Amino acid sequence: MRLRALRGATTVEENDSGAILEATEELVRTVMERNGLEVEQMVSCIFTCTADLDAEFPAVAARNLGLSGVPLLCAREIDVPGSLPRTIRLMLHCYAEVDTAAQHVYLREAESLRRDLRGAQ
Repeated sequence: MRLRALRGATTVEENDSGAILEATEELVRTVMERNGLEVEQMVSCIFTCTADLDAEFPAVAARNLGLSGVPLLCAREIDVPGSLPRTIRLMLHCYAEVDTAAQHVYLREAESLRRDLRGAQ
């Protein structure tokens, strides 16, 4: 097993608690599914949100999925002019088999952040 970091992002239509939780749950579930991860393999997860999202902590969604033993951190994404609005990002640290490729996940409008991965998703 090898320690690795997985990246992902998604967007929401509005600054609403339910929308943030739904999008974050979808993102975390998809990262776990595409990488064949179990909670026991997870070391930690960092979430960031753009400045226009403050209705809920994305970590609440991860806790709702059963990640209660995984250290979680929420932070503010730097406010770069022209950047994609209403975006939630994650960096998930986990243990995975050495011979498996990392599957980074970009959903909804966040696909535009990593056009190079579109075919791989």
